[in-house]
Amino acid sequence: MTTERAILDHRLLVVTGKGGTGKTTVVAALAQAAAGRGRRVLVVETGRDEAVPRLLAPGSPPVGYEGREVQPGLTCMRVDPYAALSEYIGLQFGARVVADTVLRNRAFRQLMDAAPGWRELITLGKIWHLEQAERAPGDPRWDLLLVDAPATGHGITFLDVPRVVVSAVRAGPLRRHAGWVESMVRDPDATLLLPVALAEELPARETAELVARLREQVGIAVDRVVVNALTPPPLPDAVPDLVERLERLRPDAELGGLPAPPVLAACLRHACARAELNRHYLGEIQRSTGLPAIALPELPGGIAGPADLEPLGRLLLQEPAS
Repeated sequence: MTTERAILDHRLLVVTGKGGTGKTTVVAALAQAAAGRGRRVLVVETGRDEAVPRLLAPGSPPVGYEGREVQPGLTCMRVDPYAALSEYIGLQFGARVVADTVLRNRAFRQLMDAAPGWRELITLGKIWHLEQAERAPGDPRWDLLLVDAPATGHGITFLDVPRVVVSAVRAGPLRRHAGWVESMVRDPDATLLLPVALAEELPARETAELVARLREQVGIAVDRVVVNALTPPPLPDAVPDLVERLERLRPDAELGGLPAPPVLAACLRHACARAELNRHYLGEIQRSTGLPAIALPELPGGIAGPADLEPLGRLLLQEPAS
């Protein structure tokens, strides 16, 4: 287990988790919080859609491969593997125009789409290139890179491809460049993986499996887990028996515009059961992974914009609960 450090001590944070756990929201909230503390932040999305800019700057135009600042000190970009491959060929061989022409060819793209691993390797290579970028000698262009990585299963493949290439290729530029990327992924001082889970049975089990495989197979540092969308206990401390009180009332009793007592009691019982379920699986995630957790509350109204991300960002920067 990696020794726990402040999350912003790392330069590269890779966020992954099962689809639907809210990992993109975590990326957006953490990026905004880091920028608010004076960090120069770059968010790198690896999926087909641009989701983070919609949370940080609703209604703004696409950021694309070149990227764009969406808040002061906070830039977002989406890595398109073909654009990254064209850039790589141009840097290595000085043939960017030729590369663009070849990569637009439909038959070539079909061939490339059938080839395993190259998307992951070229995407990580671009992230390595961004991590190395400097504004001036000794002055990194970005203080923090936040990667919205593929969902759990694909995320392991995404991070493990450099190791596979280094193991399979004996020499040459491909092996050398893959080695640089592998070193970046495995550097515990620079890189941290942040799993995002829900406090439910299947996500809890998958998170434990993810952490175990990352430690054994990839070797990336992981020292905490984010447990998202927790239902808070619905009953006030002053009235712990509120459900029982409601059930003792006449079914037609007036409650000042609230639902009838049986309906309200049933809703509260459901909320209590949901909160208890979350509490149980939060503990199970901590036990099975051996990691402390950052617990984020459920937001009934969802995320409409930057203001809704602020409380999540503050929690993400705190020390996780053991």
